[in-house]
Amino acid sequence: MSDAANPESGARAAGAAAAGSANAPAMDLEFIQKNQIIERYLTNRLPAKGALDFERFCRENPKILNELQVSERVNAGVRLMEVAGLALPWEVRPKRFWERLPVVLGLALLALGAWAKVVSYRDLNDAGLKTISELRDRIAAQPLDPVQTTRSMKVELSREKPAATPVATVISARAELAELKLQVGWSTASQFRVTIDRIGHGRALVLSNLQRDSNGEVRVAINTSLLGPGDYQFQVDGLGQRGEFSPQGWATIRFAR
Repeated sequence: MSDAANPESGARAAGAAAAGSANAPAMDLEFIQKNQIIERYLTNRLPAKGALDFERFCRENPKILNELQVSERVNAGVRLMEVAGLALPWEVRPKRFWERLPVVLGLALLALGAWAKVVSYRDLNDAGLKTISELRDRIAAQPLDPVQTTRSMKVELSREKPAATPVATVISARAELAELKLQVGWSTASQFRVTIDRIGHGRALVLSNLQRDSNGEVRVAINTSLLGPGDYQFQVDGLGQRGEFSPQGWATIRFAR
């Protein structure tokens, strides 16, 4: 049978609770001093119920605080905080260095100066890009110099790898038509592609659908005013039976003025 259904068990439980409440120690001066209630309260070591009981006791017996010398203990704690250089709880928190007005103004000026430099650099960069764009447009619109003479030369290709040393040099003070005869008589390809790269710069020309003549030569005619001074690498690719290009040879030619 449960305790709720047994009146005698319920009465015994109520009596035990009342006895426990009656046996709880009374909060008085002797109990507070004996169990160091003040010290434990100030150091936050009292249980929640004990702290509530102590606060209720002080509220009902305010004069007891004088006997407990609470003010002296508080004053001693304040003196220790002052000696240690700590801010008292009721004092205004000292401002950190970045919250002080001079520092804030200085940071604002630095930010303003950085922003001005960014704007200035952006304007300068925009002006530089505009100049580059104008030069590019001028080069694109500028016609080639008219050809004054024509020269023809045979060019042997390196069949193993690109060669850094020029195999020929074209020097022309005026625009010439340089007819380069690239030797590919040994190749089995029937159609060729020639790619011209300026070494250290980038791609200059790509010539496709080139045929080999009866002498086994692929002829490339270039107006020398089209290419600036420098070394140019010629790569000859042959079209295979499956429609793919494969390298046939390389040659480096120097153009000078």
